[in-house]
Amino acid sequence: MTDRKVALITGSGTGVGAATALLLAQQGYNVLINYSRSAADAKASQAACEATGAQTLLVQGDVADDAACRALVQAAMERWGRIDALVNNAGISTFTGADNWDVLDMDVFARIYAVNTVGAFQMVRACAPHLKAARGSIVNVSSVAGSLGIGSSVPYIASKGALNSLTLYLARALAPDIRVNAVCPGLITSRWFVDGLGQEGFDKVKTMVESSTPLGRASTPEDVAEAIVWLTTGARSMTGELLLLDGGMHLGAAKFRVPGRSD
Repeated sequence: MTDRKVALITGSGTGVGAATALLLAQQGYNVLINYSRSAADAKASQAACEATGAQTLLVQGDVADDAACRALVQAAMERWGRIDALVNNAGISTFTGADNWDVLDMDVFARIYAVNTVGAFQMVRACAPHLKAARGSIVNVSSVAGSLGIGSSVPYIASKGALNSLTLYLARALAPDIRVNAVCPGLITSRWFVDGLGQEGFDKVKTMVESSTPLGRASTPEDVAEAIVWLTTGARSMTGELLLLDGGMHLGAAKFRVPGRSD
C-alpha cells in the first residue's frame, strides 16, 4: 500500500475534473483520471499530474455502467491499495430550453440521470468500503441547477436536484467514517459550457452573469477545483453541505436598491 493518499476523480480529462486532479496531485495525492471519450485531453491531464511527482492511472469508463464503476475502483486498489477521496465529477446535459421541450423524451431523461445521479451512486457504492477504511471523503459535483431550478435543460436540473438529495442521504448513511459534500457551481468558463451553448451563446450568458450577480464573475474550473480540494483535504467537521459557487447568483440582483434612496 502506498503512503500517499489516493483520489479517484470521474470525468477528469477536462475542465473541473482535470483542474481538481492537478490540484490534488500538487497536494501529494496519487490520482486516477477517468474519462469516457476525450482520450487526448485525459492524457494531457495525466501528464500534468505526473509532472508534479504524482503517480497516476488513466482509465476509460462510463459511470452509467456499474461494471465500469467497479473496474475503476478495482484498478485503483490494485495499483495503490487504498482510496482516500472520491470526486464524482462526470456529468452530461442537453442544452434544451423551454421553447423546445418536445425533444425531451424518456431516453434523454434516462441517459442524463444514468450519468449524473445513478453514476454517482454507483461510484459511491463501489468505493465506500475503501473510503471507510481510510476515513475519507466524497465530493459530488452538482450545480446551482439543482438548488435554484435553473439550467441547461429540465432533465439536467432534475438530475442535479436528485444528486443534492443523494448527497444529504449519503452524508447521514456513511457517517461518521466518510464525509459527503457537494459543490454547486453556476456558470463555469470551461469548454463544456462553450460546446453546449456555442461561443456566441456562452458569451451572452457570461456577460449576463457578470452584470447581474453580486461578485460579477463566472467561476473558472480552478475556482471550483479549489473548493473541491478544500472539502477533500480540510473541512473536517463538514458533511452534508451543498456549497453554492455561483458568484452570489442565489442572492438575486447584484445590488438591491430601496426606492427613494440613492445608495
